[in-house]
Amino acid sequence: MTDNILSKNLLTREDLVNLLSASEDREKHRIYRTANDIKKRYAGSMVYLRGLIEISNICRKDCLYCGIRKSNGAVGRYTLSEEDVVDKALWAWRRNFGSIVIQSGERTDRQFIDTLASAIRAIRQQTDNALGITLSCGEQEPETYRQWLDAGAHRYLLRIETSSEELFRKIHPDNEFHRFEDRLKALENLKKTGYQTGTGVMIGLPGQTMENLADDLLFMQNIDIDMIGMGPYIPHHDTPMGQWKEHLLSPAERFELSLRMIALARIMLKDINIAASTAMQVLDPDGRIKAILAGANVFMPNMTPKIFADNYHLYDGKPGVLDDPMIVVKELETRLKAFGETIGYGKWGDSKHYFKKKTSPPGPLSKMERGSRG
Repeated sequence: MTDNILSKNLLTREDLVNLLSASEDREKHRIYRTANDIKKRYAGSMVYLRGLIEISNICRKDCLYCGIRKSNGAVGRYTLSEEDVVDKALWAWRRNFGSIVIQSGERTDRQFIDTLASAIRAIRQQTDNALGITLSCGEQEPETYRQWLDAGAHRYLLRIETSSEELFRKIHPDNEFHRFEDRLKALENLKKTGYQTGTGVMIGLPGQTMENLADDLLFMQNIDIDMIGMGPYIPHHDTPMGQWKEHLLSPAERFELSLRMIALARIMLKDINIAASTAMQVLDPDGRIKAILAGANVFMPNMTPKIFADNYHLYDGKPGVLDDPMIVVKELETRLKAFGETIGYGKWGDSKHYFKKKTSPPGPLSKMERGSRG
């Protein structure tokens, strides 16, 4: 059955459920081989580096799963100075990283917005526009997205977390700061603003079904996403959902399911960028390598200053906090060579899908894209 499904040009919801449920090793390996072949054909054999800088763990949100949620009083809060952010970016650039990711808790205060814009401009100026910049700073007003784009950022990751509104409501408080429709609108605004837009989901949430995950993949296909960052749900002990451990799939099952989601996303979306998320390594020491061999092509070594990095724990057991990023990269490079993969030193590694859309003739617009072309 697996071979018949994988031979199709378009996968249905039923197809995806069957592939997500495949249990035989032969079927699993067939899915991963297919995904890796498609990656090499459409996205290439290069893994792109994104130096991760977690600039602030202050957050206005209270998501029930997140270790830096507003109500967690056990977290030591911090915000990097503009100088620290620029210094870390320059450190990455001088070591031939093509891009960085600037990530934060969700903040909408003017000081944060303007300081980040200033840091982005300084990074652009001091690297002669040679360093790519991805942002992952939550839901913002359209003017903020525009301000950061004009400053020099060009990619933005905003995870939907789950495309099921029912499940979304279960993992967030019921108030004005946590609306499913606001998340959808923010993704729409990012696309309209002109960012290479990314999203992603958590895999293995309590109560999540194979049908939910199939819908997640179809959602990402339907909104014509450029990048994906997704991985397994891992509890944090200081959160309301941290008490639900007994209702979760085993770590091995969540890892396998996350690997399958990466592979199926690659099979369906072909030329997008897919990150080998850090969370994969929590459940398997070789998690990020396995993700790359299943279709991922982006790797994000952590560059947050060590005195702060231990306070940016979205989940328990976050790996790599104290690792030297260059040692991590060199080990990755050595291991990838055995599989015919290389690291794209000095390359932005932008989404091929984004630029293909730019050069393709206009076609029917999705619901989220209507009004974005004029």
